[in-house]
Amino acid sequence: MFFDEGRSPLRLRRLVHTPNAMTIITARRFDTLQPVRITLRDGRVAAVVPVELPQDECNELEIVGPGLCDIQVNGFKGIWFSSETLTTDNVESVIQWYLERGITQCLPTLITNSAAAIEHGLATIRAARDRSPLLRQVISGCHIEGPWISPEDGPRGAHPLEHVRTADFSEFCRWQQVSGNLVRIVTLAPEVPNAINVAKQIVKSGASVSIGHTSATPTEIAAAIDAGATLGTHLGNGCSALVPRHHNVFWPQLADNRLTCSVIADGWHVPAPMLNCIVRCKSLHRLILTSDVSGFGGCPVGRYRSGTMEADVLDDGRIVVAGQTQFLAGSGVTTGDCVAQFMSICKVPLHAAWNLASTQPATMLNSCNEFLQVGQSSRLTVFRISGINTADTPHFNERPQFHPVATIIDGRILPCTASNT
Repeated sequence: MFFDEGRSPLRLRRLVHTPNAMTIITARRFDTLQPVRITLRDGRVAAVVPVELPQDECNELEIVGPGLCDIQVNGFKGIWFSSETLTTDNVESVIQWYLERGITQCLPTLITNSAAAIEHGLATIRAARDRSPLLRQVISGCHIEGPWISPEDGPRGAHPLEHVRTADFSEFCRWQQVSGNLVRIVTLAPEVPNAINVAKQIVKSGASVSIGHTSATPTEIAAAIDAGATLGTHLGNGCSALVPRHHNVFWPQLADNRLTCSVIADGWHVPAPMLNCIVRCKSLHRLILTSDVSGFGGCPVGRYRSGTMEADVLDDGRIVVAGQTQFLAGSGVTTGDCVAQFMSICKVPLHAAWNLASTQPATMLNSCNEFLQVGQSSRLTVFRISGINTADTPHFNERPQFHPVATIIDGRILPCTASNT
């Protein structure tokens, strides 16, 4: 893709079309909002130079930040990574949709399903990565959410009951075998039979264990953390509709500094007071933003089925377990939308919110580069956020909207043409 500075809304320009071609980007840094001119050469940051511009012209510039990284993405447009019919073309299509929404790195997430379906999904994702250098850059591994979760309605969420089962380390080993060791995170419920022993073995193998879709007691949650669990999956969701006021799944996860928690800040999954309390308890240092985008994300209003799972896409944007409106079935938005909503709900400045969806999850995956460090490979998201003042003290004029402009991976610039769906 070649950009003409006079025609493109993004101030990008390919100066020379040779093996040593340079790309120059003029944009505002996400952390200081100061304009800079970034030179990329051979996929790496060659130079970063401050630019003096009139304030009105500066305000018109797009913003550039570390590439969005999402550790929990289930699919899109009717395609699920856990589907028994997933194809390599499906994987490539979903990743392309993510790229168009500013996501530079992710963990495709396979939810509770039959052993054959999960293994098929993992093998297909591996094959898609093997045939595409770009997919190898974007797909940093896989996240298995289930099948070792609570069988109870509520904690189970939209996961099919018939495939919920006892934790089994040999099953995890099969996952790693068929995927080529792509599994980076396993979400499990500590109360599931054999879960604590399996958690210890998974951690010893080098993968991470996350607590989620659970009705565990505080003692069981503490045991999982002692066993090496370091994450809490979408805290505030995947739980009972009614919980005891003192002995529930929230307090032990909020109180333990060994646990980093992910949250879905789409405006639906966690109410504003609870989201603010999570921020105050975990701090911004032990928090990750995820979209948990559903395989039905991006679909028009209606009822959809994947295997035995049915969900309704509602006209207000929610995706719910079919036939009711209380239990959500993943999100309909992607990562950048969650950043905008998080800024609005928690009154958090852009640089702090953006880090939770870029630098912090990438650091957890051991794939984080210092932002705009000369000599490092380039993994950047260029974007706008409307309806919000991006200064340190945000002011909100309307519902914030994230607008991706370009995704940059190792110097390859992928224009974002996605709408806000």
